[in-house]
Amino acid sequence: MQPDPLSSVSPMELYDVMRTTPATREFTDDPVDDETLRRILDHARFAPSGGNRQGAHVVVVREQATRQALVELYPSAVKRYVAQVKAGEAPWNSVHPPGPSPEEIEATEVPDRFTGPVLEAPVVLVFFVDLSVVASMDQDLDRVGVISGGSVYPLVWNVLLAARNEGLGGTITTMAVVEEAKVKELFGVPDTYAVAAVVPLGRPVKVLTKLKRQPIEEFVTRERYDGPAL
Repeated sequence: MQPDPLSSVSPMELYDVMRTTPATREFTDDPVDDETLRRILDHARFAPSGGNRQGAHVVVVREQATRQALVELYPSAVKRYVAQVKAGEAPWNSVHPPGPSPEEIEATEVPDRFTGPVLEAPVVLVFFVDLSVVASMDQDLDRVGVISGGSVYPLVWNVLLAARNEGLGGTITTMAVVEEAKVKELFGVPDTYAVAAVVPLGRPVKVLTKLKRQPIEEFVTRERYDGPAL
């Protein structure tokens, strides 16, 4: 493989990047300069989107006051998440209502692990997507929509893959979405946009290279859902 002239580091093999890009939540004090960030985003921007409409917008956040204002919007989402995990439930699933009562959820503490990465990472990226240009083919179905994400999450994941190639890491967080109106007000985002993700980014304290994932035999089948495993 020939070195990429746009990269400051020797590129990793694609499959190595795919198999060794973890959710990183602890970062060193090393800064992430604008040149590196521009290089990451310059490569990531080639992610696909519906109709190639490219309706995503990314806000780069470095100011600590903005980060603090952002995580102050987390408790309503985090409390329910933690309360449901403690109750043995899949948190925030869209099929079953939460078992814990509103009073139990409100009394739940917000662990630092949910807010720490946003406050401590060298830089935070906030991803938005313009719903006025996204083809949401499932908008009339009687369930939570998922199709719109196809026009923004490939970009988010490309950012994390490119960051891995630069020796950096991050994680996709979505707790802020519960308070979307306030997040949009905080960043001055137009009405047609939705919050997609908040991604803290930096150099990992510990580089994980062995990830745990289910084998393909457990989720890939032939011809039907109940068909034989591939």
